[in-house]
Amino acid sequence: MPNIAKDSVTKIPKGIWVLGFVSLLMDVSSEMIHSLLPLFMATVLGASALTIGMIEGIAESTALLVKVFSGALSDYLGKRKGLAVFGYALGALSKPIFAMASGVGMVLGARFLDRIGKGIRGAPRDALLSEIAPVEIRGAAFGLRQSLDTVGAFLGPLLGVALMLLWANDFRAVFWVAVIPAVLAVVLLIFGVREPERMEVHQPINPISRDNLQRLGAAYWWLVGIGAVFTLARFSEAFLVLRAAQGGIAIALVPLVMVAMNVIYAASAYPFGKLSDSMSHTKLLALGLAVLIAADLVLATDDHWTTVLLGVALWGVHMGITQGLLARMVADVTPADLRGTAYGFFNLMSGLAMLVASVLAGLLWDRLGAAFTFYAGAVFCVIAALGLLWRPAQES
Repeated sequence: MPNIAKDSVTKIPKGIWVLGFVSLLMDVSSEMIHSLLPLFMATVLGASALTIGMIEGIAESTALLVKVFSGALSDYLGKRKGLAVFGYALGALSKPIFAMASGVGMVLGARFLDRIGKGIRGAPRDALLSEIAPVEIRGAAFGLRQSLDTVGAFLGPLLGVALMLLWANDFRAVFWVAVIPAVLAVVLLIFGVREPERMEVHQPINPISRDNLQRLGAAYWWLVGIGAVFTLARFSEAFLVLRAAQGGIAIALVPLVMVAMNVIYAASAYPFGKLSDSMSHTKLLALGLAVLIAADLVLATDDHWTTVLLGVALWGVHMGITQGLLARMVADVTPADLRGTAYGFFNLMSGLAMLVASVLAGLLWDRLGAAFTFYAGAVFCVIAALGLLWRPAQES
């Protein structure tokens, strides 16, 4: 009997693997810096908590806005790779600025450049991946890229911590090391990915005209709404770290909670992506919601480190089930010439929902306690589940 999982992996085109390793390398670079940046600003540059929060808010908001325009531009041009390369290159260019920063102004500039790069590359990269991947293994392809991306998300902080211990808390030396994987990511994308040839001559279009937005269809806008409610139910992972700290875990070990979550996320993303190629997407999303409800209830129940670890593990499984699946579903329900725009709007609405959810979670945490925050997340899961009962498109 053939090994189906192995056969699926061997069928995934080389370009998908390359895009996955590009994401891995850039995430290693970014997370090496971002996991240490708040401490660097506070201890080395003397920045206040308010200043740090403002810098992060400006940076993330910028990325959200850019995502829509880059996706639409890739549809207008009919080309994806050039914009993706430009976005990754901006991210790589930002890394030396962090190492040379003598004040918070330079850090703000670097974060701004980094987030613009992230905003530019996201939608064109996902649209490019959907065009490279054969339809019958599209779920496996998105799952693989997400898995490799998440590997970078936990390797980066681990490498950063190791180098800080080795070099006696020399932030700038660690930031310089982070330049290397960022440059490698850009080089790998330039030489390792080939944009698919189009059968017809591309005619530039206005992808955000009323007619074209209507062409995206009810199924797509339903998916945008479902994705936003999923994000409201999940809120920021920073609250997992706060919950772990409440349970008496040593401060130095608290970041390992996120490492554990990302390990499970990375391990589960590909298998569930592969499963989406042969299973009802709505049922798989419902499973993801059920797992998130379980995570919320576990985290609300107790703050002992074993309970928190179980909740974090379930959270990681939920991410593995849903994130690649939602990306694949966007590709399935949208015209090929509007996929960049489709990913841009989807990411924008999910990002805005994350900002709202995190503010709401913070208010609930301060006023009613941690348990109430996670119970509220479970309630949003139920709302999302109700949304799954009505789907305007044919079932995949």
